[in-house]
Amino acid sequence: MTPEEQTELRRRQKSRNLALGGLLVFLAILFYAITIVRMGD
Repeated sequence: MTPEEQTELRRRQKSRNLALGGLLVFLAILFYAITIVRMGD
């Protein structure tokens, strides 16, 4: 594997990891909000 391919692979992995991390944060906030709303009922 050439250095250019390795760099591209790492770049794609980083962007995928950031997207998954953002999704996890979004889900955590969503579940927190749902819990707060349900406790208010």
